[in-house]
Amino acid sequence: MTILYKKFTDTSFEVCYEVHSPQDGMRLDQYLQNYFPSFSRQQIKEKIKAGEVIIKDRPGKHKPNTKVYEKEQVIAFVHKTSHEDEWWNGEKIELEKLVIEYENDELFAITKPPYMSTHPTGKHLFNCATVHLEARTMKTVHSIHRLDRETSGILLLAKHPKAAQTYTQCFENNEVSKCYFFIGVNVDNIEIKDSFTANERLDTGGEGLKRVIIGHHPEDSDIGKVAQTHFQIIHRQDKYILGLAFPVTGRQHQIRVHALAHGFPLLGDKIYYGSYEMFQSFKDNYASKVDHDFLQLTRHALHATAINIPFHGERKTFFSSLPNDLMTWIKDNLSISEDELKSQVKARIENYFSTSSK
Repeated sequence: MTILYKKFTDTSFEVCYEVHSPQDGMRLDQYLQNYFPSFSRQQIKEKIKAGEVIIKDRPGKHKPNTKVYEKEQVIAFVHKTSHEDEWWNGEKIELEKLVIEYENDELFAITKPPYMSTHPTGKHLFNCATVHLEARTMKTVHSIHRLDRETSGILLLAKHPKAAQTYTQCFENNEVSKCYFFIGVNVDNIEIKDSFTANERLDTGGEGLKRVIIGHHPEDSDIGKVAQTHFQIIHRQDKYILGLAFPVTGRQHQIRVHALAHGFPLLGDKIYYGSYEMFQSFKDNYASKVDHDFLQLTRHALHATAINIPFHGERKTFFSSLPNDLMTWIKDNLSISEDELKSQVKARIENYFSTSSK
């Protein structure tokens, strides 16, 4: 696939593809289906009929069965519609804006709100960190690392390729320390230590659609990849626990799966606290009220609270305040005060980073 250019704004997306020889003579709707897999074939046909797809230097209105030929350029336009809306119990969720916590001539440190992607992917083209920042600066913004869509918190993005390469290498060389705040559910009322390390190996847990599920295996297993997360528990009440997770490795869903492996899946986690079937029901917007009541939160309770990186010969920590949705749930359900929680979180992060970065 050759993408000649992309243009994003908050409300529209334009992309230009070049047709390769294996695609010579292919129907236009079939050609585009390869590049827009989250759109149905019917949606692709409707876009073509609406004039939202053009073949450069070929006049006239195109049809779904119009043929494309090698070296031609196909330009597609996507306008922001309701396809990226998020719903909870039949009501649309009000999406939050990102907050810039720090900015210099190299990078942005932002608080990414829940449901915002790091960069455009799949059907999520507009509510993305890079898109919002590029619309603000009118310049290309480069992702350095990423957070899952539902995970909120501190995220670093570069203003130019050299900075992106420099800080990406810090992640690749394991020179970055990270901390996440979480709310867990002690589902079986087991004893959980105040501080411990999870070393379960992680791998993909299924075939086809179930590849979204990450499996966990004992540390001495030959299955999966090495993974390590340090956990510290801050508060326990009834079956709920508040804590911090310090991942050493960076595997997909690592904290969520390690929490599950040790008996406290994260509150609101549709896969690991719920099930694959529950995850699908929310994805396809047919989850029941019982499912909503069970999860309690609209998303998994995980927030990237701080990140510590090499920064111009020293080490710098970027912080993100605990998010409104998690704090509201805590105030409504637990007895720990906001001031006490924030104080403990900050003290433990500073202590961990000061020792781990030596």
